[in-house]
Amino acid sequence: MSEKDSFWSMKLDWLNILNSLKLDSISQIPEFKREKAIKKVTKTYDIDTLMELDPIELDKLVVHELRELMRKELGINARKKQQLEQEMQSKFVPFKNGGVFKINPRDFKDLDIDPENADPEEILKQIAKKLMKDDDDDSDDEKKYKEDNTGYYI
Repeated sequence: MSEKDSFWSMKLDWLNILNSLKLDSISQIPEFKREKAIKKVTKTYDIDTLMELDPIELDKLVVHELRELMRKELGINARKKQQLEQEMQSKFVPFKNGGVFKINPRDFKDLDIDPENADPEEILKQIAKKLMKDDDDDSDDEKKYKEDNTGYYI
């Protein structure tokens, strides 16, 4: 990024840009695409004009350029979120119908239950992990044959 680009690009609020693109992390935008978007905005508009614009307007310009540059990645990201949402809805059908599911308290033994130090997000993550895990028992597949394990036979 050139020195000219860096002056107006300091006004950018990347958190606002991420929210506009519906992304979770800045690492989802490759560095070269960020630089390319800033260079393209610099070529399109005069640097003096960019320096006079509000940060919100600058963010909108960069979001527009990034949307065009990242069309494929954003589409993939939207499809993944939609699939995750559908999966969550299918997994939580018991909640809609008033169903009951079993939670084993021993699964949450690693949680910090102290109210002063407990992190609600960590508790929710543990519960989600418990609900989302597959209940497939591979141990049943290993014991297909009944064997007498009580002694040795010759």
